[in-house]
Amino acid sequence: MPEELARRLGTTDAVVVGLSAMIGAGVFAAFAPAAAAAGHWLLASLALAAVVAYCNATSSARLAALYPESGGTYVYGRRRLGPLWGYLAGWGFTIGKTASCAAMALTFGSYVLPGLERPLAIAAVAVLTLLNLFGVQRSAGVARIIVAFVLAVLAVVILAGLTGDDSATFGWFARTPETEVFLRNAAGPYQADGWGVMQGAGLLFFAFAGYARIATLGEEVRDPARTIPRAVGIALGITLAVYTLVAVAALRTLQPELLATSAAPLAEVVRQAGFGWLAPVVGAGAAVAALGALLALLLGVSRTVLAMARERDLPGALAAVDPVRQVPRRAELAVGGAVIVLLLVADLREAIGFSSFGVLVYYAVANACAFTLRRDEGAPHRAVPVLGLALCLALAATLPLASVVAGLAVFAAGLAIYAVRRARAGR
Repeated sequence: MPEELARRLGTTDAVVVGLSAMIGAGVFAAFAPAAAAAGHWLLASLALAAVVAYCNATSSARLAALYPESGGTYVYGRRRLGPLWGYLAGWGFTIGKTASCAAMALTFGSYVLPGLERPLAIAAVAVLTLLNLFGVQRSAGVARIIVAFVLAVLAVVILAGLTGDDSATFGWFARTPETEVFLRNAAGPYQADGWGVMQGAGLLFFAFAGYARIATLGEEVRDPARTIPRAVGIALGITLAVYTLVAVAALRTLQPELLATSAAPLAEVVRQAGFGWLAPVVGAGAAVAALGALLALLLGVSRTVLAMARERDLPGALAAVDPVRQVPRRAELAVGGAVIVLLLVADLREAIGFSSFGVLVYYAVANACAFTLRRDEGAPHRAVPVLGLALCLALAATLPLASVVAGLAVFAAGLAIYAVRRARAGR
């Protein structure tokens, strides 16, 4: 029997971990590329991303309650569909989210010390990895502080955007000749059509995907059958409400074209609303949000690595659990080390699309697993996993071509490694 992790997280802790992953740097970065794709239909993209997130969250919560183990969809895929599907889910999640860790660390560094972002990013990964080694409760305590600060900053952005001066731009509701030209510009970079809405939803999904962290920590949650579904629902509901208000405030204050081209869209909201002095506060919020997302990502990836090591899909040595702290020490160190290596050799701040592709495939597997649940196992309504699976695949296909190609290449490499391992094991 593998060593198990201690169950120390209650509902509030689990909600905080999910919020720190969802209300992270994505909300400060994802609205700009999504607006470039969807234009005035940004709220439609947000609604579609929320529907996908709801289906995925419902499927994941039911599965996590049934299989309260570390690893999330990697575990569900193995149990419900077979080892290959679990492996593909775990592989895509681990590779994609390791790249996301590096991206979040660089985002943090670029906000705090531009020009020295790489050394600062490496230091952030090292410090948070060390923090995680002291136990998941300490990590959750730090995440609680981060979430409170980021929510306060977003409240400032919302209030500024909804109450400030929007005369410098033509706003969401204005119908001027300029807005009509913008809306007709379907052939240009701001595709305000069905494809643009789908692509915008795929990019915004990056900012919703953090509820997986609750499921991957299933082995460390008290009363998981009750706590996990409740925590996922609460975290997703809060995130959707915040994102909707942020989107409305941004569209009221900025025209979609300005929102789409802004390097720091939420800071631009407070500037255009007449509260330019608050822009540094928003920048600080983005830096802290990136730190919170990085903390949650390191936790989630290390637990998936632990689960894969237990099944020998990764080296078995990574399955060790610290007998005192009850954390997967070697998996934590391996993930932190891998992220630092990536930071030394590549600039991964543009990893949103690639990460979205991997996570959408991950949740497609989760929905397929949920479809196999029986009523006595807590099966959701059949329409939920069916819709979730279809929308995950559709959104993955509409992501930018470079993201799709990179994602397919990563999964092809994973399949090749899996086939070689199986061939050697059969000898």
